[in-house]
Amino acid sequence: MRVVLVGQAAFGQSVLQGLLAAGHEVAAVYALPESKGRKDPLAVEGEKAGLTVRTPASYKTPEVAAEVAALGADLGVLAFVTKIIPPAVFEAPRLGTLCFHPSLLPRYRGGSALAWQIVRGETRGGYTVFWTDAGIDTGPILLQEEIAIGPDDTAGSFYFDKVFAAGVAGVVRAVDLVAAGNPPRIVQDERLATYDPLYTDQHAGVRWDRPVREVHDLIRGCDPQPGAHTTCRGQMLRLYDARRVADDSRGATPGTILAIDERGLVLAAGSGADAGAIALGRVRGAGAKVKSAEYAAEQKLAASERLG
Repeated sequence: MRVVLVGQAAFGQSVLQGLLAAGHEVAAVYALPESKGRKDPLAVEGEKAGLTVRTPASYKTPEVAAEVAALGADLGVLAFVTKIIPPAVFEAPRLGTLCFHPSLLPRYRGGSALAWQIVRGETRGGYTVFWTDAGIDTGPILLQEEIAIGPDDTAGSFYFDKVFAAGVAGVVRAVDLVAAGNPPRIVQDERLATYDPLYTDQHAGVRWDRPVREVHDLIRGCDPQPGAHTTCRGQMLRLYDARRVADDSRGATPGTILAIDERGLVLAAGSGADAGAIALGRVRGAGAKVKSAEYAAEQKLAASERLG
């Protein structure tokens, strides 16, 4: 199977390795342009393999469309792509183009699927490999795999520890199915479809008076990006490595520091039957991420002080 691979970062790099190991011919690799003197890992891997590597700033130009068409590829593969790929590019390969998405489509379409799933407290996620069309994650499904989301998984841990390797294997398996002939094209059920915008700071502000479960899920879903945020003495403070703990928070004002110990900053959230305590492992103020207990010591925070 002659493939043109469009992707980026470690995921794209691993997909390239998997395709080559499976015996597929990679006609060309399209990766992110060099940034701050560093090449994208996919570009590095493509050069190492002696492949044609291209790094366009945009895929919307006639020149890129003509390049891809001239490759004579059987199949396109989008492996973690954040740039817009127009129809002139994804329709150029003879059989069309496959795309990886980190949710069980048609639910959680959009560029922040990982964050939204965890913020909403989902306990099951996974990935989908689908046939690219002109919509946003709307094309027919080739294959899916369900993966459990743990109670303390963050967007980062769920992706890197659970979805990453399974997704790479799934993309390679999908290409194998296309090469074998008559691959699935399961039309998505629009009655089940959901779409969410990119998860940004406007969504990531913590309201400590919300039920403790919601606060915990918000912090997990924003970890590592964009980082859930509150305020400490009027300055923005981003929150990471959140865990629910058993400290007695009954009667405490939401956002109050209950303890500062080996667990980090322990804060009250929610009220009544929805009250509880959350320990923060790390935080980030004006500088780099640090252990929350170190930040508390540096700022001379004390139990009973309130954030937010």
